[in-house]
Amino acid sequence: MATPLLVTGLRSLFLILGFAMVATLIYTISTDGLPFRRDLLTPWMAATLVDFYTVLFPIAVWVAYKEQNAFTAIVWVILLICLGGITTSFYIFLQFLKLSPQESMQDPVYHVLLRNSSKNPSEQKRKHSPVVMARIIFIALGCLMLATLLYTILTNGSPFRKELLTPWMVATLIDFYINTAALSVWFIYKESSWISGIVWVILLICFGGVSACTFIIKELFQLTSLDPLYLILLNNHNRAENRYERILL
Repeated sequence: MATPLLVTGLRSLFLILGFAMVATLIYTISTDGLPFRRDLLTPWMAATLVDFYTVLFPIAVWVAYKEQNAFTAIVWVILLICLGGITTSFYIFLQFLKLSPQESMQDPVYHVLLRNSSKNPSEQKRKHSPVVMARIIFIALGCLMLATLLYTILTNGSPFRKELLTPWMVATLIDFYINTAALSVWFIYKESSWISGIVWVILLICFGGVSACTFIIKELFQLTSLDPLYLILLNNHNRAENRYERILL
């Protein structure tokens, strides 16, 4: 799996997704005007936006972690908030583009997920780990999304109604699923079997932010409070190797 073909495939995927979202955005603005209108903010649009930013939050945290310069991190996060899937797609595309031939051959997803300093365990050994805080944040975020979903269903009925599919709702859903595509790649990389990976991806597609938070909480509870938080990015094999190297150092 860890071959240049995988890198090419993922580069192409996120490049296509990025341009697809750009085209969707331009088309929706040209046919339905700007999205900053009160009439668009229906209960299900509001719930979708909460879901959208719940899924976007872990991506934003990862981007902030990847960027070693605070200014560029802030710029990228602002772009994520404003442009969503466009930024996600092009950022991931750029990360794959930066891989060396050796990294592409070894484990490209590993090298994309980690920033360079984290690949040297000695640099992270003595740093305080905010694992407990991350657990609290994602539990709260998951509960918020679940409460939003239940409240909207109880007060506004099922979301599976044709009248809800306004042009901007469709555009928001496309944007949402571009971000879920990014998380899906990570889910499959993280899971030890294809079956469990696919199950989590299906849950992510169906339940969005609730599933994303549940998965992340599950992974956070596999870390100890002494572990550096970046270990959540790694699959079990790479995580075990990284822990072993940190012990030796």
